[in-house]
Amino acid sequence: MDEHLDVAPSAEPSVLEHVPMRNETGEIRQEFVQEIANAIGANDATLLRTIVAELHEADLGDLIAALEPDDRVRLVELTGRDFHFSALNEVDDTVREEILEELPPETVAEGVRELESDDAVELLEGLDQEDQDEILEKLPLSERVALERSLLYPENSAGRRMQTEFIAVPPDWNVGQAIDYMRETPDLPDRFYEIYVVGKDRHWQGAVSLDVLLRARRPVPLTDLTDENRRRVSVLDDQEEVARMIGKYNLVAAPVVDTQDRLVGVITVDDVVDVIEEEADEDLKALGGVTRREELSDNVLTIARGRFNWLLVNLATAFLASSVLGLFEGQLEKMVALAVLAPIVASQGGNAATQTMTVAVRALATRELGSFNAMRVILRESLVGLVNGVAFAVITGVAAVAWFKIPGLGVVIGLAIICNLLAGALGGILIPMALERVRADPAVASGTFVTTVTDVVGFFSFLGIATMWFGLK
Repeated sequence: MDEHLDVAPSAEPSVLEHVPMRNETGEIRQEFVQEIANAIGANDATLLRTIVAELHEADLGDLIAALEPDDRVRLVELTGRDFHFSALNEVDDTVREEILEELPPETVAEGVRELESDDAVELLEGLDQEDQDEILEKLPLSERVALERSLLYPENSAGRRMQTEFIAVPPDWNVGQAIDYMRETPDLPDRFYEIYVVGKDRHWQGAVSLDVLLRARRPVPLTDLTDENRRRVSVLDDQEEVARMIGKYNLVAAPVVDTQDRLVGVITVDDVVDVIEEEADEDLKALGGVTRREELSDNVLTIARGRFNWLLVNLATAFLASSVLGLFEGQLEKMVALAVLAPIVASQGGNAATQTMTVAVRALATRELGSFNAMRVILRESLVGLVNGVAFAVITGVAAVAWFKIPGLGVVIGLAIICNLLAGALGGILIPMALERVRADPAVASGTFVTTVTDVVGFFSFLGIATMWFGLK
C-alpha cells in the first residue's frame, strides 16, 4: 500500500461505546455523567444528540437527575428536537419544574406535542396556572382544547391519568373494515390492546380485544364480538381505585367514560404501575410525617419547612407524655430504677404499636380492612399484643431483677409491659380506623397519636403499678 495514501480518520467512538452508562448493580456511572457534562460544557451538540437518541426515556431521566442543575437545561437546549420530553416525567417534580421554568414556552410546547396526552398532562400539571397558559397558547387549537379539558378534571382522578388517544369504531362495521381502518390510518396510538365500539356522540357500547378481532374472519360484524359488559371507569374515579380495579381483574387497559357515558379516554397498565408507585411512596412518606411532595432534589429550607409542622405536633404530644412522669415525681426520687426502666416500657409499646399501625394503614388503603372484618382483626391484634406482652414481660422482668437486685421490680415492669403492648396493639388498629371513619388520612396522622397513647399508657402503668407494689408515696 502506498505510504503516502491519505486515509480518512475513523469516527470518534461514542461515549456509550467506551463508558457504559450503568455499572453491574444498575447504578448510573459517575464517569458517564462526567463525560456528558464535559460534552455540555464544550457545546458538543452532535455528540449529545447521538447519545440522547440511543437512550431510553427512563435512562435519560436518570441522566438528567444526575447532572448539575445548569447542565440539565443546557442538555435540553443543545439536543433540540432529539430530546425526548417524556424523560422529564421520569425525574422528581422539583427537577422537572426547574427545567420547564427555564426553557422558552415555545420549546416546551414543541416537546409537549410529541407526547401522548397522559404524559403531556403529567408534564404540565405541576406548573402554576400562568406557566401552563403560556405553554398551551403555543399549541394548535385542537391539541390545546384536549389538554385543557384533561387538566380541568380533579387531581388524582382517572380523567387526569387517562390518555385521550384511542381507537373508536361504529357498531355497523365488520372485522375487515376495522382492520383496514387501523392499517390505513396513520395517527393511531403507539400502543393499544383493544378497540372500542361507540354509537352516536361516542356513547359507549362495548370493547373488542385485539386477540378476538384478529381471530375472526373479515365479514363478521363487530357487534358479534363486542363485550358490552367490559369494565370501565368514570373520569371522576380516584386513580387509586382505578389501579386497584385493573389489578384485581387482570386488565391491561380500562376505557374511561364521562358522566354521560361517552368514551373520552383509556387508562393502560403502565399508567397503573405509576399510580401504585406514587400511592405507595405517598403512604410511606406520610407514615414518617413527611409531605408527599418532598423529593431528594429539594433544598434544605423546603425540606425543613415541610417537616416542621409534624415535628411541632410531636413535641406537643411529647410534653403530654412527660407530664405523666411529673405525677410520679416523688416516687422517681425514692427509686432511681423507675426512672431508668420507664423508657423501656414506653419504647416497647411504641414499637409494637408501629407494627400494628403499619399493617392497619396498608390494609385500609387497599380496602382489605373494613366493617366486614374489623372485629376479627381487632381481636387478632389484641391477642398478638397479649402474647408478645407476656413473652417480653418475662424477658424484661428477669433482666430488671438481674440489673437492680430488686425482686418486685421484675413483676412491676412485667405487668406494665403486658399493659402497654396490649394498648399499643389496640391503638395501632383503632386509631387508623377512627381516622378513616372521619375521612382523615390514617397514614398522615396515626403515628403521632399512637406514639402518644403508648407513651402515656407505658409511663402511667409502670409508675402506677410500682406505686401500689412498693407502697411509694
